[in-house]
Amino acid sequence: MGIFQLVGIAFVTAVAAILLKETRPELAFAVTIAGSIILLLFTFELFKGSIAIFGEIATATGIDSSLVKILLKMVGIGYLVEFSAGILSDFGQNSLADKLVFCGKILILVLAIPILESVLRLIVSLLELL
Repeated sequence: MGIFQLVGIAFVTAVAAILLKETRPELAFAVTIAGSIILLLFTFELFKGSIAIFGEIATATGIDSSLVKILLKMVGIGYLVEFSAGILSDFGQNSLADKLVFCGKILILVLAIPILESVLRLIVSLLELL
């Protein structure tokens, strides 16, 4: 599925939500959520084939594959939180969107601890060589 299909799904979802907002506002939110989930599922399907490349990069560079997994989780959390916060903002829930972004940042920080630990170990080992 290419970018044109994704754009088409987004526009169809937007038009349907706008039309429903006038007559059935409670369904407009549901249509927007459903369209967003469809977009995410199609995007994940496209991305699934690229994940193997990250494993190859880890093997070629000698980086621990668990660190690559953590990095991918961090990126995924960032995108998902941004996407979800955008939907919440679209429906006037700016305060909730801000809290979601804050929680996402905390979660990313927690996930970054093993990476920070690995970098610090590397620095210590380099300093011991001097």
